[in-house]
Amino acid sequence: MFITLEGIDRSGKTTQAGMLAEALGKGTLLLREPGGTPAGERMRAMLKDPALALDASAELFLFSAARAQLISEVIRPAIDAGRDVVCDRFSDSTVAYQGVARGLGVERVGRLNELVVEDCLPDLTVLLKIDPADAFYRQAEIDDRFESEGLEFQRRVAGAYDEIAANHPDRIVVIDAAGAPEAVHDTVMQAVTQRRDRG
Repeated sequence: MFITLEGIDRSGKTTQAGMLAEALGKGTLLLREPGGTPAGERMRAMLKDPALALDASAELFLFSAARAQLISEVIRPAIDAGRDVVCDRFSDSTVAYQGVARGLGVERVGRLNELVVEDCLPDLTVLLKIDPADAFYRQAEIDDRFESEGLEFQRRVAGAYDEIAANHPDRIVVIDAAGAPEAVHDTVMQAVTQRRDRG
């Protein structure tokens, strides 16, 4: 299975992706976006740097370039080899952050996503939902360019995710991420098991 985890900043994606990959067992590939390849990690450093000013379109193309490299170099070969793949963020993030929160437009970003992703689509996307105000105060130190955007930016992203989930109910499962990590993980595993059983 190819499983992606989505949500606003500090929603617990990285924690849940790690727990899920461990639960799925040996051979499961755990990835993050942007990143996962030498080229992608360099782009990640640029995109995360709070001291670096980036035009919204430049930001979009950097994310897309990192994703194209990750798909070609890592994800497709892993899927072809029959491995489970768990990815912390994927194309839905670009729609939510750049398409909506940055105002570049959902249709424009969607067209670029289609060009980059082609048929490499997740079997399941877990959207970790949490109140942006609660997530905003989970961490005292801000060392990320997107986290530094503030609460209203995260609220726009959260609203975009709600709309994305409503438009893709067959692929996206929305899970309450406000509880303890172990409880959230149990719910994630239920969703994964149900999707695997459906084939």
